[in-house]
Amino acid sequence: MRIFKTLLFLFLSVITILSFKTAEKVNIWMIGDSTMASKKPERAPESGWGVAMSDFAKANAVIHNHAASGRSTKSFIDEKRWEAICDSIKPGDYVIIQFGHNDEKPDSTLHTDPYTTYQQNLKKFVEETRIKGGIPIICSSIVRRHFDGKGNLLNSHGEYINAARLIAEQTHTSYVDMETQTRQLVSQLGPEKSKSLYTFCKPGEYKGRMKGVQDSTHLNNDGARQVAGLFVSEVKQLKLSLAKYLK
Repeated sequence: MRIFKTLLFLFLSVITILSFKTAEKVNIWMIGDSTMASKKPERAPESGWGVAMSDFAKANAVIHNHAASGRSTKSFIDEKRWEAICDSIKPGDYVIIQFGHNDEKPDSTLHTDPYTTYQQNLKKFVEETRIKGGIPIICSSIVRRHFDGKGNLLNSHGEYINAARLIAEQTHTSYVDMETQTRQLVSQLGPEKSKSLYTFCKPGEYKGRMKGVQDSTHLNNDGARQVAGLFVSEVKQLKLSLAKYLK
């Protein structure tokens, strides 16, 4: 009888532990720049696609959007933003990485060279994520709405797109080409209709934007959701393990 009770106790303990493990939620950490970041209310209707990711997360996943406006891979590291996130990563967590918009700027606190310091910083994110048992995903930058006089969408990111793709290949890291995905969307809409994705508003239309805004870099709320949807679709298309946590 004592043996039976002991076995029963052990069985119930295992079931309890497994149930607890099943109930645990995976963390999805997002690091990047203003195109991914959340915004203060006075910046409305501006938003970042990382904000909209919460709409696509299943109940067993939690989005932690730590993207920050005006940051490059360099400043994100120098300001110890990455250190704080890395300390919180648990085995099985995901880290979505998207930089480039500010890495190309000449400011010495931001600038990186695409094939040296930019790739080195991306590699740092990847390697340190893996040391903690996390799963990194590298994304290219989303496209800017910059058309030429003939209605052709320009390349405003230089070699940073290719550099991100190459470092993903070299480190055997999943790569989501957000530049290509957003380029297709913006090109299909064309110069005028594509404004519906970005932060365009008339003077006085929003309390914090009394002078109006014509911003072809930063998304609005609807644009952020559409771009997040593109990311989710591509994750599913590529059959990444992250897909099971997304609607």
